[in-house]
Amino acid sequence: MSSRSVLLVDDDPELLRQLAHALTAAGYRVQTAQDGDVGLRRVHAETFDIVVTDIVMPVREGLETIVALRKARPHLPIIAISGGYRIGPENFLTIANHLGAAAVLAKPFHHADLVGTIARVLAALPAEDAA
Repeated sequence: MSSRSVLLVDDDPELLRQLAHALTAAGYRVQTAQDGDVGLRRVHAETFDIVVTDIVMPVREGLETIVALRKARPHLPIIAISGGYRIGPENFLTIANHLGAAAVLAKPFHHADLVGTIARVLAALPAEDAA
């Protein structure tokens, strides 16, 4: 059985590196993108089982990225992550849920929390989407 593929979208290169390492160690195939534009190009060019996107990013921020992903791939699960800056992560993450994120995580979080959230979201997919 092949491992599941994850696209990580975040403008923090060190966080991308750490999360990619943790997910790879957990058995996932991982691609990264430093902003929503790059992430959307990757989604149009490749197939992913799930996308994890930061909310506050330059170029194309995460809420806009979620809306574009919903249009391009309506059944692709999305996990939103955010530190929130001035207005607090819960505000951005609540909006992300309303826009179609399957789950949200407020930064900072433990890598194991992301691994567990991805596993939970993928396990909840209908059989035809989980193939």
